[in-house]
Amino acid sequence: MFIQKEISLTVRGKGIHDITSIVNETIKKNEVSKGICNLFIKHTSASLIIQENADPAVLEDLNNFYDKLVPENDQYIHSQEGPDDMPAHIRSTLTNSDLNIPIKNNSLELGTWQGVYLFEHRRPNYDSEIMRKLTITIMA
Repeated sequence: MFIQKEISLTVRGKGIHDITSIVNETIKKNEVSKGICNLFIKHTSASLIIQENADPAVLEDLNNFYDKLVPENDQYIHSQEGPDDMPAHIRSTLTNSDLNIPIKNNSLELGTWQGVYLFEHRRPNYDSEIMRKLTITIMA
């Protein structure tokens, strides 16, 4: 059995946003007790990661690391959408556009301190929010 759903997520901007509960809701709603969940983000300036969900300092340190690794003030050729555009594309190549996670007992089978995150690499324009599309495919 395959279940596929596209969801839209709104984020306030650059940062690491926990989406674990959103994915688990989809699994529970479809009554999938075991299988595989594939997550795919349909963007080139955001990504998906599995990371610690206990200490928020870990996420802050990751953000700071990527800001130093891929700074916005470098001289990129591609800059049509602003100074954060090309750095966002580079950051997304260093992380993941998809994840495969086992399902067990109607939820993602993550480790004790793991969560699933949308890693947003762009800042919103004019205090707006950023809409991201994610495809959830469940194979049960």
